[in-house]
Amino acid sequence: MDKCSFCGRNRKEVTMLLTGVSGHICDECAEQAHKIVKEELKLSTDSVPGEFNLLKPIQIKQFLDQYVIGQEEAKKVLSVAVYNHYKRLTQTEVHEEVEIEKSNILMVGPTGTGKTLLARTIAKLLHVPFTIVDATVLTEAGYVGEDIESLLTRLLQVADYDVKQAERGIVFIDEIDKIARKGDNPSITRDVSGEGVQQGLLKLLEGSIVNVPPQGGRKHPEQKMISVNTKNILFVCGGAFEGIDRKIGQRLNTALVGYGAIKNNENLDRDNLLQYIAPMDLKAFGLIPEIIGRLPVLTHLDPLDRETLRDILTEPKNALIKQYKKLFDLDGIKLSFEKEVYDFVVDKAIEFKLGARGLRSICEIIMNEAMFELPSENKKAHKVTLKFVQEKFSHANLKKLKAA
Repeated sequence: MDKCSFCGRNRKEVTMLLTGVSGHICDECAEQAHKIVKEELKLSTDSVPGEFNLLKPIQIKQFLDQYVIGQEEAKKVLSVAVYNHYKRLTQTEVHEEVEIEKSNILMVGPTGTGKTLLARTIAKLLHVPFTIVDATVLTEAGYVGEDIESLLTRLLQVADYDVKQAERGIVFIDEIDKIARKGDNPSITRDVSGEGVQQGLLKLLEGSIVNVPPQGGRKHPEQKMISVNTKNILFVCGGAFEGIDRKIGQRLNTALVGYGAIKNNENLDRDNLLQYIAPMDLKAFGLIPEIIGRLPVLTHLDPLDRETLRDILTEPKNALIKQYKKLFDLDGIKLSFEKEVYDFVVDKAIEFKLGARGLRSICEIIMNEAMFELPSENKKAHKVTLKFVQEKFSHANLKKLKAA
């Protein structure tokens, strides 16, 4: 009688018996073997921290170029920072003379210029745990909201609660400008979601052992804490810093004194003052000096001009126009656009000052009725004309766009 070559049970004692060249294996032994192989492979990759494909900065930027249009400086800065982060992880020996410190990044740019998109695109490429968190929900310990440690809880979740993997991950903190100090004098009142949160972030950014609640802070007080060392966790922060251009302008004007001031002043690009941003401007905006010092790499994102917005609409791998064509293609409908439609969408995005994010809102207004009606019709092709777009836009409710 046939029996399993591993456990010795015969065909009647098991659910399934698989036959090989010179033996048999039952379903339970096959499942157990699969678990053992999976665990061994996981242990072998974890045993060597630097065992992964180390991409060069140019390769990282080339990947970003496929999804993000423009923002050359920000992409280079991010590529170098991620590359250096990988190199720090490949260090197996600790040299007493030279210890490479991590360089946390701060990206400053107007809304809709691609800060979060850069972070999400990097996440597609990385072989380390990556998470995006929002600073607006964070509050000082003891108040309603999320604790600072919840940033690391998200990272643990992404790493399947593998602490070693999480300790070499990357965290993108969005809307960092929303925790700026609300008042000039920090000693008068407690700044619940401002300076208090900044003080709490210091230990995470610099690198220390933090006790992280795996299920969230206040809801499960009886849970056992997990110790996470943030020394090798790279933090990338992003924010719009609305109004900081006025701080930059004031600094530049006061710094220019003498007969040569007028000539130097003429060389300033007043439409993009963010390119002149300095740590002192962040301090004037409301970030405390300690947190500025822990974000040593400072870069900016340029405002999007008309040509860039038009490229964003059609060029990237996941461009909006390509997404709509794919959506209709799934219904067997070939979608096409007049070139004048692209110019119309871009003009409206500039008019409402919504940046690249506004392109999606405007396209949804234009395409909503077509997406509602066409799947039920037997049409095999549909062309979006300028006349059609102008008509739909004129009858649309624009209150949401104006509010935004």
